[in-house]
Amino acid sequence: MSAGKIARYGLLTGVMLVLGYVESLLPVVGIPGIKLGLSNTVLLYALCLMDAKSAVLLAVLKVLLSGFLFGSPAAMLYSAAGAALSLGGMMLLARVPNVSIIGVSVAGAAFHNIGQCAVAALFVQARAVLAYLPILLVSAVVTGFVTGVAAKYLLRYIKKK
Repeated sequence: MSAGKIARYGLLTGVMLVLGYVESLLPVVGIPGIKLGLSNTVLLYALCLMDAKSAVLLAVLKVLLSGFLFGSPAAMLYSAAGAALSLGGMMLLARVPNVSIIGVSVAGAAFHNIGQCAVAALFVQARAVLAYLPILLVSAVVTGFVTGVAAKYLLRYIKKK
């Protein structure tokens, strides 16, 4: 791997960590588990301007480093499940013609919440956790839209440069 690629991965990983940390300081609403997912803009960037392997590597780095720096083993498990489903869904949807980056982002947010709820249901061995999923999916549409719009303008700016 070239020095330039390593530097790019380092920079993008750092941006994801900072965005995730700042986001953790700013609660979106009073409902637990709802976040904007601003670091997802970096994964959208990677999917659009890099390749799928790069996006997967960045997602793994974010889960591991965020977990070690700001979380716990349980938080890493939830994050990993959400990231895996989210990224998988975004990678599939990004290949569908006429699906915008905003649509990809909304789907990623929804899949992230589904993954986290699935782990929560298994972890606490209670299906009642899944009753929270509709609230999270509604929030995913809103937060995924906001993140998608941010990614759209970021990508437009980067492509011009």
